[in-house]
Amino acid sequence: MQAAIGCAQLKKFPSFIERRIHNFNRLKAALLEVSDKLILPESCENSSPSWFGFLLTCKNGTDRNAIVQTIEDKGVQTRMLFAGNLVKHPCFDTMRASGNGYRIVGDLTNTDRVMNDTFWVGVYPGMTDDHIDYMAKTIIEAVK
Repeated sequence: MQAAIGCAQLKKFPSFIERRIHNFNRLKAALLEVSDKLILPESCENSSPSWFGFLLTCKNGTDRNAIVQTIEDKGVQTRMLFAGNLVKHPCFDTMRASGNGYRIVGDLTNTDRVMNDTFWVGVYPGMTDDHIDYMAKTIIEAVK
């Protein structure tokens, strides 16, 4: 049964990819006006990704927590990026206390930055242009 459902979903795959790319491009175009406050995602050279989500990193002086709270209050769901500085996660508490189990190379400035200043919003293929436009408007208002 699951395989049959999966096969049916595969037929929709090309339109899902197309819509994710469309949603990403529409959101990015709208958020360019706040690119002085947010780092917008960029694809790698010679790539054409099917975006899972839209990763935003707040520039210095822009408060991620305030933005996330504001847009969540207006119905725009966010997620934190799982990664960042993993050695600060609770699963490392025992190893950190004992001084065993891992080593750190460098000061991990960028991992701390991602942990503190980055969040995701979605570009799910079921989102309409109206959804994307509302999300962009809400983010822009929160950033300003």
